[in-house]
Formats: sequence, structure tokens, C-alpha cells
Amino acid sequence: MPLPPNASPEDGAGAPSKNPDAPGRAVTPRRRARLRQVLCQRQPDLTLVLANIHDPHNVSAIYRSCDAFGVARVHLYYTNTPFPALGRKSSASARKWVESERHRDKEALFAALHGRGMQVLATSCSPGARPLREWDFLRPTAVILGNEHEGVDESLLAAADGRLYIPMHGMIQSFNVSVAAAIILAEAARQREAAGWYDIPRMAGDELEATLADWLQR
Repeated sequence: MPLPPNASPEDGAGAPSKNPDAPGRAVTPRRRARLRQVLCQRQPDLTLVLANIHDPHNVSAIYRSCDAFGVARVHLYYTNTPFPALGRKSSASARKWVESERHRDKEALFAALHGRGMQVLATSCSPGARPLREWDFLRPTAVILGNEHEGVDESLLAAADGRLYIPMHGMIQSFNVSVAAAIILAEAARQREAAGWYDIPRMAGDELEATLADWLQR
């Protein structure tokens, strides 16, 4: 559970200790406890695929949502547009804590996701797409988000295990892609919170400790 404001972590808030892996950098007990807390809430089997999303503000906002909802890694699929140059102020903090994995083609992307046992869903308003809340996000899941103008590429839609859409009740037919990402992750988090998955570490112990050691150097 989150630490209350101004509360001391279990191992105290005494004098900082030196990080042996980063000489000269001090690590306070409070900071170590905070980083461990965040890692214990990461959801390693929930991810997003950013497919040719070119607006840097959208990409930055998606990274921030991923960090907020405990997504440890995003997958980048850029085949017809370069990955955007992100502003340091808007994105550096979130990208520091969310890993990125690039894929050179569709086959490599799906091999990586299916190899981790994930159902791969794509956002779409096409016939056969199911509403967001009908999907089971307790399953390992990757959701593909398409670019701002064309949506998810047809080749990715054809390869996906399913298609989802966010029900809307106004005149506008689609959300901004970064807003859609936040809504999808919020629903996944709702399901996982109800199952208690943010209350226990989801990462393997050795992976958690290795990641913590890495984070302490950042």
C-alpha cells in the first residue's frame, strides 16, 4: 500500500547510505522504500504497443499513463514514421521508469508478445470489435494503439487476437490516442485492483531486486 504523506518507511528515514553501484551517490532509506513500493505494484504482464504514433505530446502522455498504472514496459512499432523527439520536461521523468522495446517488423512484434503468453488486442471501431469492459484484463494483455490519423494498420488488426473499442455517447467518434490509452489502462487497473494484484509483487523476486538496483543508479 502507498506510504502516507510524511511517513517514515519501515527501515527508517535516517542518514543516507552510499549506493555501492554508484560511488558518490547517496540513497536514503526513504527513497529506497519508495522505489521498492513502486516496483511491487508493477504489472509485468500488461503493456501497450505504440504503432507509428507520431505526435510527441501524445507519446509523452502515454508514457506518463503507463507509469501511473504500473505498466513496466511499452513496445514500439515504427515502420512508416520515425519515433518522435520528446521534450525533456514532458517525458524524461516517465520514460526514466518505463522501459521501451522496439520491434523491426510485425513478425518480431507478435513473436515477442505471444512468446510472453499475452493476448494481443487492437483498438478499432470495425465490425466485430468488442467494448472495452467485455475484455478480461486479468489475462496477460498487450493493446495496440494506432496513429492519430489512420488508427491501427490493417496488417496489425488482422494479426491481433481481438479488437476493442471504447463506448462513446456523443457526436465525436474517437478519443485522442493518449486519452484512449489512459482509459484502457484505467479499466485494466480497475480489474486488477479488484483482484488484489496491486497489493502483492507481480515481478519475480530476483527480477525485482535487479530492477531496484538499476533504479537506484538512475
